[in-house]
Amino acid sequence: MPSGITIVGLGPGGADLWTEAARQTLVSADEIWLRTTRHPGVETLIRARTAQPGVPKATHSFDTWYDEAADFDSLYDRIAAHVVELGAREAGVVYAVPGHPSVGEATVRRVRSLAAEAGRPVTVIPGLSFIEPTLAALGLDALDGLQIADAAELTTRHHPPLDPDRPALVAQLYSRPQAAQVKLTLMNAYPDQHPVTLVQAASTEKEHVITCPLFELDRQPTIDHLTTLYVPPVPHPSGLPAFQETIAHLRAPDGCPWDREQTHQSLRPYLLEETHEVLAALDAEDLDGLVEELGDLLLQVVLHVQIAVEMGEFHMADVIGTVDAKLRRRHPHVFGDVVVNSVEDVLTNWAAIKRAEHEAKGTPSAAEESALDGVPLAMPALARAQIISQKAVRVGFEWPTLEGVLDKVAEEAREVTGAQTPEEREAEIGDLLFVVVNLARWLGVDAESALRSTNERFSRRFRTLEQLARERGQNLTDLDIRALDLLWEEAKQIVKRGA
Repeated sequence: MPSGITIVGLGPGGADLWTEAARQTLVSADEIWLRTTRHPGVETLIRARTAQPGVPKATHSFDTWYDEAADFDSLYDRIAAHVVELGAREAGVVYAVPGHPSVGEATVRRVRSLAAEAGRPVTVIPGLSFIEPTLAALGLDALDGLQIADAAELTTRHHPPLDPDRPALVAQLYSRPQAAQVKLTLMNAYPDQHPVTLVQAASTEKEHVITCPLFELDRQPTIDHLTTLYVPPVPHPSGLPAFQETIAHLRAPDGCPWDREQTHQSLRPYLLEETHEVLAALDAEDLDGLVEELGDLLLQVVLHVQIAVEMGEFHMADVIGTVDAKLRRRHPHVFGDVVVNSVEDVLTNWAAIKRAEHEAKGTPSAAEESALDGVPLAMPALARAQIISQKAVRVGFEWPTLEGVLDKVAEEAREVTGAQTPEEREAEIGDLLFVVVNLARWLGVDAESALRSTNERFSRRFRTLEQLARERGQNLTDLDIRALDLLWEEAKQIVKRGA
């Protein structure tokens, strides 16, 4: 063999799946190094090599290193360094790996990188990967949007990097504990009952295919190093790309005339309306309604993005990339090495990071910046008041005790009664409402939600009161306050019973 590094793919199964180039190299090389002997074709390989006439041909493996390694990363680094060192010899080195050297082989990536730094040539002799026999076992076509993921990577994630509208293969699912972690990641995007298929020992005489619900993935007893997981697409469009296609079609020349006419400005009232619909579903604790209303709100977001794409303004990648970078930057205690001990620490860091961002942008300067910057004017007044209150507290503008807030509520109520002009009354009522919002904050209550709930509760009771009056032939305007109060109490009890 020539000097340098020759990497050979052993294919996914027995020797019958070797390429002819791989067979010639594997059989004739004086020495080969196997990443592992745990492979269906290794036994045949060793027999073929020992049957060759002449000097015995050496076959080594790195199997003993697996038992010594603290983790796979350090193991693969060690193997790659040794392979590159062997490649410096006059005879070079032949390094054999399962499957195709360029499909799921972390050591090969490291070898290539180190060899490039050392100026050593690398020759790759391809082999059949696990993908082709797995597709054959499943009867699938790879060009039908197939995605490929590494089980080891999925175990490190909280959400899978997969489009649920496209089929996916998850490679190197080697154990039940790993399958349990993969399952949890996949369940962040797929239903618990979504059918998945395990393909074991594809292309060998032990090939076995079994389908089960996703939640039962880690309960399958025969998962090993030759197992691949197939995750079919969900039965209806569910991914962001599919939704973007729908919106782009609506905006296309053959789409909807109304959608084509919309602009960023014309959509403003719908964005506000859909936001309030989401809040209404939350207030009603209506999960089915929340699913629908969040979809309507997402429609507004994607429609704005599509308009921006058409106008050459920005893409969805800009929107997602910007907010993702912001979240990572503002959570150094999650994505960095900052240590926090409380929610207050998180909020303090958040405010400091935002100030640094504004300074980096140059507008406004730290001296010109207000702690109240960034509160949208278009927000409902009660919700805006609570955010203003929260921002003021972060710089220390706060009552020391709850009693101080209650005293301020009483003080503002007295000032309302002392107001003389309409302008004074409006100002004092505003002050009273603002301090009540602060009271809500102190008690951990969202003022906007509390008032919406009260509005709804009052409306239900009052409509019941009206119904009672109609049933009794009474006219509300003819009743005195005592009769109205009795009717009101009766209505409250009816609503409370759920009648």
